[in-house]
Amino acid sequence: MTGLPTLDDLDQRILGSLLEKQVTVPAGYPLTLNALRGACNQSSSRDPVTDYDDPTLEERIRELKGRGLVRVIWAGKGSRTLKHHELLSEVLGLAPDERALVTVLLLRGPQAAGELRTRTERLHPFADRTEVEECLARLSRRPEPLVAQLERRPGQHDPRWTHLLGPAPTAVATPPSSPGDDAIRGSGRGTAGPAQAAVDLEVVLRDGREARDARVLAAYDDVAEDYARELSDELSHKPFDRWLLARIGGEADGGPVLDVGCGPGHVTAALAAAGAQAHGLDLSPRMVELARDAHPDLTFDVGDLRRVLRPPAADGWAAVVAWYSLVHLAPSELPDALGGLARTLRPGGLLALATHVGVEVRHHDEWWGHPVDLDFALHDPGRVLAAVQAAGLRVEERYVRGPLADVEVGTDRLYVLARRT
Repeated sequence: MTGLPTLDDLDQRILGSLLEKQVTVPAGYPLTLNALRGACNQSSSRDPVTDYDDPTLEERIRELKGRGLVRVIWAGKGSRTLKHHELLSEVLGLAPDERALVTVLLLRGPQAAGELRTRTERLHPFADRTEVEECLARLSRRPEPLVAQLERRPGQHDPRWTHLLGPAPTAVATPPSSPGDDAIRGSGRGTAGPAQAAVDLEVVLRDGREARDARVLAAYDDVAEDYARELSDELSHKPFDRWLLARIGGEADGGPVLDVGCGPGHVTAALAAAGAQAHGLDLSPRMVELARDAHPDLTFDVGDLRRVLRPPAADGWAAVVAWYSLVHLAPSELPDALGGLARTLRPGGLLALATHVGVEVRHHDEWWGHPVDLDFALHDPGRVLAAVQAAGLRVEERYVRGPLADVEVGTDRLYVLARRT
């Protein structure tokens, strides 16, 4: 084969999926047609999410085989099952780090170096973003370049990179619901559309997860007293939140409910007032101290919402509530974070979350008079819903409302109720 192969969207999805699974699930590789269909259509780590059927994949595999990009083999002696192995990495002569970047670019389209570092963690351990940028530069300097840097658009923190193996797939944000499905629509502000999807929300991980977590912890410990003073009474001004939290607490039927990212404990207290055995969890020790002082009859613990355990005296939480507690996570972290919370629910348990809607990162250097270094991520509703569904939960209700004038930050809010089946 001379020159770079030209791959359309379906070629990219098939070859990207094979490249990914060869590294992440080597025991199950090469892939059967059924496994390949699942890999192509999975709802996480793919932009856009697709629904290819077997005949479509079989026809394209034959074409890729004829082009020397896929090998079809028998599963074993006497077996009639066919398995599929990619040859693209051999054709392109990719080193492991190069292979990881090409894989993620094929599966998710143009991305910034920070996004690529986060999304290649299971494929290749890049030490930092500089290593990613060096590898991208190497791929761009080949006699036949494999990647190219795109022009930075307004609102982007970092330039994005794209592969040169064909047109990159375009991710389109899925609105959370039609207007008729929403109980309320607030001010009527729209959700983020395709033009906004280029913003690099992974910038919150610009120096890695540990550094981000340390900044978040330091900021909340510093502002805890001011935060409690300003926001402990916020639910009195938010009738929709009060109504929804009362429903969640009541539907728990006296079972244990966990409020993750509880802050000074006002949401935990609202759940308890509705009849739930409410417990609070927060990363900030100072926030937990204030919550215990304000609500001595409730239980509060220091902990990370990404490392939640089941309650000690039950088979799972009746509900887990994440009320604006995802604001410091990058989009790439949502599937793992929500998947971890879902696994702690009892059968029939409810995950309830609220988050700010948008495609934007807002940086704070100062918060209530305290110097901080804190990024707030506004999440695309389509990505949030995809992460919830990828966690194995059934979305039962979803709402979007606009901000309350003179009460809240001027962003729309997404609320999701999803049940473990």
